[in-house]
Amino acid sequence: MCRLLAITSDTFISPVIGFEGLNAMREGYDGSGVGLLLRDLGGSFEAIKEFPILSGIFSDSGLRILDQFMLDMGFTTKYKISFKLPKDPPRGVPKRDIYLVRAYDYPPDWEGMDQKDLHDNLMMVRLNLRKKGEVNKDMIVFSFWPDTIMIKEIGDPIQVAEYLQLDRKELTARVMMVQGRQNTNYDIDLYSCHPFFLQGFSTMTNGENTAFVINREFLISRGFPGYNGYMSDSEIFTHILHYACSKLKLGIEAFKHIITPLNKETLCSHQDVSFLRHLKYACRQLIIDGPNCVIGCLPDNSLFMVQDRKKLRPGVVGGDQGMFVFSSEICGLDAVIPDRDKTRDFQPMHLDTVVVDPDRQGIKICRQTDSFLKN
Repeated sequence: MCRLLAITSDTFISPVIGFEGLNAMREGYDGSGVGLLLRDLGGSFEAIKEFPILSGIFSDSGLRILDQFMLDMGFTTKYKISFKLPKDPPRGVPKRDIYLVRAYDYPPDWEGMDQKDLHDNLMMVRLNLRKKGEVNKDMIVFSFWPDTIMIKEIGDPIQVAEYLQLDRKELTARVMMVQGRQNTNYDIDLYSCHPFFLQGFSTMTNGENTAFVINREFLISRGFPGYNGYMSDSEIFTHILHYACSKLKLGIEAFKHIITPLNKETLCSHQDVSFLRHLKYACRQLIIDGPNCVIGCLPDNSLFMVQDRKKLRPGVVGGDQGMFVFSSEICGLDAVIPDRDKTRDFQPMHLDTVVVDPDRQGIKICRQTDSFLKN
């Protein structure tokens, strides 16, 4: 089992707060990976939200390849964070040459590009860099997207946070997702560490998906370049979310209907029976098999949590107006917001999708038995 924690806050907060919440659940992960996603950034990044930020780990030779690649494409550096690390990393943390967080100005010939083409081009830059890095293992590229930073590493989360000095003032955000990983693969690979990210959509999962191969083959058959990689069966959830919202143009309410559709009896009595029956048939290869607890972030920075039918993975959402936390365990929630109104905490069941919108006014609960189609 892994441990998950996500925070959405009206005020900018340090990643350290998320890592402290994760640390409260430290018995649930083994140091085989820690992942951090920051969105709605503060500090110097607040003024450049429309510009893409490259996040990754590079060797010295890999950085030279990156610089030449970006120069050839017409990207110029706009702002970067410098990581001046101690000589020796903590035990279990690999020694790296360069951790990179760098914002770029767009190439001149990208000016006036429509949003879809812009998003696709940004994705292709990331995919091309990842492919280049896989040849000599000199570049690990996690994200290349506006207003987004992603950091991943092997090791104890608190030690990694201290080593990378994540308490620095340049690294603050209103939305963050952190995961402490329990390795269930044969090899430890940072691309298999959550959260996963694709064109503004992100998820992290505590669980396993034994329908992974079927799900993967369906997504690959769509012909969309972003549906690839799959070092972890959990990356499937990010891509299904992207497919539901970006390709099918459906809302977050439909995501649960795709991955865990209603049974025949319940479906027949649903107000949206005709639509849902068609959706279930068309997306039957995206039905997952758990148990899984999924926490995700949408492009508008809404956070959500869903459970599958087996409901064998814990999950809780709580907070007060202005700040909410999604956590694998209540102790993680307690560590971040100890003085909240605990009577309003909510633990979603197998029919629920819990959402906190960017206005952070409260918890919204969408049940699969409710109608969600707009008139």
